[in-house]
Amino acid sequence: MNNTVILSSDACLGHVPGPEHPECPDRLIAVRDALTTPEFESIPWRHAPLGTKEQLLLVHTPEYVRRIETIRPKVGYVPLDGGDTIMSPGTWDCVMSCVGAACLGVDMVMKGEADNVFCATRPCGHHAEPDRAMGFCVFNHAAIGAAYAYDKYKLDRVAIVDFDVHHGNGTQDAFYHRPEIFYASCHQSPFYPGSGARYETGIDHNVVNVPLSRGAGSDKFRNCMSFEILPALKKFNPSILIISAGFDAHRKDPLGGLSFTDDDFYWVTKELMKVADECCDGKIVSILEGGYSLEGLASGSAAHVRALMGN
Repeated sequence: MNNTVILSSDACLGHVPGPEHPECPDRLIAVRDALTTPEFESIPWRHAPLGTKEQLLLVHTPEYVRRIETIRPKVGYVPLDGGDTIMSPGTWDCVMSCVGAACLGVDMVMKGEADNVFCATRPCGHHAEPDRAMGFCVFNHAAIGAAYAYDKYKLDRVAIVDFDVHHGNGTQDAFYHRPEIFYASCHQSPFYPGSGARYETGIDHNVVNVPLSRGAGSDKFRNCMSFEILPALKKFNPSILIISAGFDAHRKDPLGGLSFTDDDFYWVTKELMKVADECCDGKIVSILEGGYSLEGLASGSAAHVRALMGN
C-alpha cells in the first residue's frame, strides 16, 4: 500500500459559474462521495490552503493575475472568455485553493510526507494560458505545481502527463520553450481547443502530443501511451511527475468522445506509477481536470485513486 493523501477544500465548492454550466460544484461532490466509501477509508484527507500570488506568478503574467483579482465580483457573474469561463463571488478563493493544493502536494511528496497526492479540486486548469482564461480554467494548477517543484526544490527535470479528453493548450504554452519541463498529452482531435498536433514538439522535443480520433477507445489509448508517451517520459527521466487527471474521455461523458473505461484510467495510472517508481521514487502529484458525467467522473476518479493507493 502506498501512502496516498487527498487534498481538497470546501472553497472549491464556491465557484458557481451559473445554472446548467457543466463545470459545477456537483462535480467535486461526486468525486468526494466516490472517495469516501469504505474502500478508501485508509486515505488521509488534508485541507488545501490558499495559494499565493508568488505561486501564480511562476506561470501567469503579473497583468493577468492583477486583472483576475481586480474584476472578481462581489455579486453576480463576470465572464472571462465569452461565456465558457465565468467568475462568481466564490471563484477567487476556489481557484487559489486549487493552486494551494497543487503546491502543497508537491511539498508533501518532495519531503516524503506522502508517496503520491491526489488534488480533489475544481475547476480544471490546463486550458488557462499565462495571460488568459480559457475553457472553464482561470489559473493553471498543474503548470503552477510543476513550476513550483522546479523552482523551490531546484530540480533538473519536471514532467506533466495529461490524459484529459481536451489538449492542455495552457500547459503546453507555459513550457513550450522550457526544455527542463516535459509535457505529454493524449487527447481527442479535432476537438476543443484546436491545439495539440503532433508537430507541436516544444523547443527540445519536450512536448509530446498524441491526437486520437473520436471513438478511439481503449486499444488506441493504451497503444499511444505504451509506445509513445510512456517511453518519452521514461527517457526524460523526471524528478517528479504531475498528472493532469481528466475523466472527460470516459465513455459516459457528454462532452467527450474517446470512450475510455474505468479500467483504462486504472491502467494508465499504474503505468505512470511504474515510470515514476523508476525515475523519481514514485513522486506523483495528480490534479483533477475535466469530467462532466458525474457518474463517469466518480468512477474514473475512484479507479485512478485506487491505483495510486497500490490496490
